[in-house]
Amino acid sequence: MKQTVEPIRDRYQIRLVEEFLMLKSQRNRLLFVLGTNSGLRISDILNLNVADVREKTHIEIKEQKTGKFKKFPINEKLKNLINSFINNREDSEPLFLSQKNQRLDRSQVYRMLNEACKAVGVSANIGTHSMRKSFGYHHYKQFKDVAMLQMILIIQRLRSHCVISA
Repeated sequence: MKQTVEPIRDRYQIRLVEEFLMLKSQRNRLLFVLGTNSGLRISDILNLNVADVREKTHIEIKEQKTGKFKKFPINEKLKNLINSFINNREDSEPLFLSQKNQRLDRSQVYRMLNEACKAVGVSANIGTHSMRKSFGYHHYKQFKDVAMLQMILIIQRLRSHCVISA
């Protein structure tokens, strides 16, 4: 039976996870910050190449799940993390590589995310989709605009897994 994953509802805990990841790995920190700041699905994040983010003001993708195009701005924090991470990297390389120089896969991200959350005391049921859910949760808390959030996340209607409690 599949368990539903949850967002990280406490901004302080998001900061703690990021700080934990910063001490462990520049790659993992960037992946987490990108996931919690963009609302992208993990499959789309892992599909990014260096060229998709080098010297860009926006990241433009065609979502794997929906086939729809998505464009979102790269904020200053992400821009700085990206620039230092991709320094001396080839445009054709996957943005997130494993230690074996292969494209990182979702199971590796799941383990990394769970380790970080457990280490800093996040008690929620965490999975790779938690980054997207955290983005949605905090966006809604800040703006209280479901229609705008739907547009950002490119969903046709809110499903039970996307409903964000106020």
